[in-house]
Formats: sequence, structure tokens, C-alpha cells
Amino acid sequence: MIISRTPFRVSLFGGGSDYPQWYKQHGGAVLGFAINKYCYITLRPLPPFFEHRHRVVYSKIESVNDIASIEHPAVRCILQERKIDYGVEIHHDGDLPARSGLGSSSSFTVGLLNALSAQAGQMRSKDQLASEAIHIEQNVIQENVGSQDQIWAAYGGMNRIDFRTDGGFDVSGLIMEKSRRDALMSRLMLCFTGLSRYASESAAKKIANLNNQSDNLRTMIAMVDEAQAILCNPNRDLSEIGKLLHENWLLKRKLSDAVTNSEIDAIYEAGIAAGATGGKLLGAGAGGFLLFYVEPERRRAVADKLQNLIKVSIDVDNSGSRIVVYE
Repeated sequence: MIISRTPFRVSLFGGGSDYPQWYKQHGGAVLGFAINKYCYITLRPLPPFFEHRHRVVYSKIESVNDIASIEHPAVRCILQERKIDYGVEIHHDGDLPARSGLGSSSSFTVGLLNALSAQAGQMRSKDQLASEAIHIEQNVIQENVGSQDQIWAAYGGMNRIDFRTDGGFDVSGLIMEKSRRDALMSRLMLCFTGLSRYASESAAKKIANLNNQSDNLRTMIAMVDEAQAILCNPNRDLSEIGKLLHENWLLKRKLSDAVTNSEIDAIYEAGIAAGATGGKLLGAGAGGFLLFYVEPERRRAVADKLQNLIKVSIDVDNSGSRIVVYE
């Protein structure tokens, strides 16, 4: 039995520039971090004593005799790409809900690829895992997804990721003292809106509008440089990150009318009115988690104002996708 553990992520700046439709022409950059909330994939060869050959357990249970009959697109496509010729049983468990803007789909893809590699007695590098997951999601499943989620899932850490016009990417860890990183994390408040959505549908509208929003997107990419300068310079005030997040959110809203809605706007405005410096909706838009930057003295007021929302405590995951059980 194999169990992989793969982190979800929080994207702070540069989102939108990680779509290949953009960065293969202009380049791109994002800044964010993997979080200590995880997707767990349990994998084992299925003994040949059952009426079914394959069993996949997630929000539903599939028991089928051939891979082509599997409804879960990532499972079906990965097993076909890997040319799996034996029966398998796959269980998915997640710390946070799917379709919530934290890159859960890519964490699933990376985690399953990692588990299958371990099953085959192979150890894939972080670069290999991320690159294969990007290929599966963008070229095989043909979803409207960017390329940052797969990289954070594979690598972990708090990073800047640069996307090259040749299709490649470079990952640079942010150099911060632990006390400063802890101070940043203590000022981030993650709230679940209760709304879920399919990222591919929201992303499709955003991708179609990228060229029309090129000036805004370039400004958002420039914010990656500014955020890195703030975070990595101990003499800069961390509150600048909150203000930059607010500016970023105002620009992100313009990328597509699918990014936000009246419910999201109402929650965001309530958080700001209660004392949050800034924030953003995570992921492609229209639902999921909202992230706020809140100074310690305003945290109680913001939490009280948003008391109907579930708050999730997070920290940075530094390991990326790991095999935690190998038996």
C-alpha cells in the first residue's frame, strides 16, 4: 500500500500570468506558498477476487472493469498515460473541500502521479512531478488551468515561480527569517465562503480575455517583484503586503466577469470595513476561499464580522508531495 501526501496552496500575486496562453508569448511570474493542508491518495494493487478490476473512492465510489470506464478525469487519464495494466484501488481524502481555490485538483494529480511512481519503484523529482501534472491537466484532460498549482503541489515552500516563453519554469524560494515568516502567517486569515465552483469554467472566461487585459496583467506581474522586495527585506513594513493584496484584487476583478459575484464582494467589503488591510479571492474565481491580511489588533473584529464563515489556520508546507506510507 502506498499513501502520498500533497499540499494545497495559497497564491498571492501574479495569478493569470501562469496560463500557457499568456506566458508562452510574454512570460509570467507568481508568488505564493504551499500550505499545511493536504490531499491524501491511498493506492494499492487490487487483488483479482472481485467483480470489478478497479475501484476509485472520492466523493463517489466507482467500481469498473476497464480504465476507460472511470468517470474521474484525472484518474482515468493518468492510468491511461501510465499504461497501468493491473487492477488498482485508489482512495482520496482531503483536509479541505474540493473546488475551493486552493489548487486541490492539481494536488490530486500530483499526489496520484507520485503514488504510482512509488508503486513502480521509482522516485520522481519535484520538477518531473510538476511537469507531468501540467501535461496531464493541460494537454491530456485539456482543462483550462494554469501552471502554478502543480508546481507548488510538487515543490512545497514559499516561492516565486517564473514562467518562460519556452514553456519551462524556474522556482526560487523566498529568503525570509523564520520570525518574519511567522509574523506574515499570523496576519493572514483564510475564510471559506461556502461557495464551490469548477475552476475550469471560470478560467475559460479569464483566458479568453487575457489579451484585452494585458496592461492589468503586466501590472499584476510587476506586483510579484514588489511583494518579493517587501517580504525579503526585514526593514520593510509587512503591512505593505496587505495594501498590495488589495490593489491586486481590484485588478484581478477586471480580468473577467467570472472572477467575483455579489456574495463574494459583500464578504470582502465586510472584511475590509472591519479592519482588514487587503485580501483576495483564491483560485480562478466565483467561490472558494477568501484570504485577508489583518493586523493582530484588528483580528478579533474581522473574525467577529465574518463569524458565519469557517476560518482555517494555515502555515507553510516546506516538503511538497511526499510518500508517507510505503508498505
